[in-house]
Amino acid sequence: MERIVLGDVEITRIVEWQGPFGPARAIVPGAGPEVWRDHEKWLAPEHWEPGTDSFVAALQTWVLRSDGMTVLVDTGVGNGRERPHTPQFAHRQTDFLGQLATAGVRPEDVDIVVNTHVHADHVGWNTVEREGEWVPAFPNARYLIAAADHASVDPQSDHSLGRPDDHLVFADSIAPVRHAGQAVLWEDTHRIDAHLTLEPAPGHTPGSSVLRLESGTDRAVFVGDVLHSPVQILDPSCNSCFCEDERAAAATRRRLLERAADERELVIPAHFAGSGTAEVRRAGSGFAITGWA
Repeated sequence: MERIVLGDVEITRIVEWQGPFGPARAIVPGAGPEVWRDHEKWLAPEHWEPGTDSFVAALQTWVLRSDGMTVLVDTGVGNGRERPHTPQFAHRQTDFLGQLATAGVRPEDVDIVVNTHVHADHVGWNTVEREGEWVPAFPNARYLIAAADHASVDPQSDHSLGRPDDHLVFADSIAPVRHAGQAVLWEDTHRIDAHLTLEPAPGHTPGSSVLRLESGTDRAVFVGDVLHSPVQILDPSCNSCFCEDERAAAATRRRLLERAADERELVIPAHFAGSGTAEVRRAGSGFAITGWA
């Protein structure tokens, strides 16, 4: 279990699952084979399996202890979910809550849950099943969900996109939180405490967001799925196959990397395996990774 401290904020990483997820160039179609080969020395084996040409990913949650609160950033896939269109996420059984307990976090200790966006692998442990019903996993927490993403998955919304499995994700991971009165649907920006602020980062989904951390002289940004692979740092015009508005996603990615490089923010994506936190700098028209935390 990995921990780092930035200013007055302690960060613990909880990995629900890690391994090969799919063909590398299917996940990041814009990154040609030469990009992966030329950077094999640091992409393999943590981010790329050359032998099978597989993208290596992690499903993980970041636990932040900040200003006396316990904050979870994204909640993974969850157990026992019906996901017919994403079989990698279906009927999983992991000891995620046990891992949280090992990190010293009981469900009732969690004050805030941040869903950087509403995709199945970021909201699953919002809830657990009890006596055949889905209920909030963290009974005392406020769940921060971007209003635009909530509308995109709510089948009753005029803005519902009707993506495969969205109705299931909404039914088992979002609606129970709303019904319990624990959901906070936010727009524009949302300040959590003196160190943490949520900001819109649209493109990957309509309500995709990032969480900025500023404490003392330390800076970090939890970017969710704005980045899936380190090759997107080298060339931010490369989207993942999951980005819903490709032009907006690429513009958001470049904007966030420019700020991270200029302001020395650590970049913390949702799915980087191995060393999950990158230091970046400008390099020509793109960016380079100067170190890992």
